Amino acid sequence: MSWEKTSHRLQVPAKRYRIGELVRYSPFSRQTIHNYTIMGLIREAEWTEGGHRLYDESVFDRLSRIMELRENMSLGEIRRILNEEDRRGGFMPSEAT
Repeated sequence: MSWEKTSHRLQVPAKRYRIGELVRYSPFSRQTIHNYTIMGLIREAEWTEGGHRLYDESVFDRLSRIMELRENMSLGEIRRILNEEDRRGGFMPSEAT
């Protein structure tokens, strides 16, 4: 892991997660994570040189939101709602859907 020194403070890079780690830390399968990425429900933060997707920590909030919405909605409806929330500046936990 690399780091930078800025004004006598170490700047540690943000943690990035591979799909396998998302599977390990969530109830979703590798295929589901892949499908959600392809559908635009979640987004990779960057790619490795070898072509692997890397996700940042915010993906866990997004997956939690998808789980919540999935109880009563189709994936198409979820995509529409998440896109609206993104345009408004994100999901607020007190929102009821």
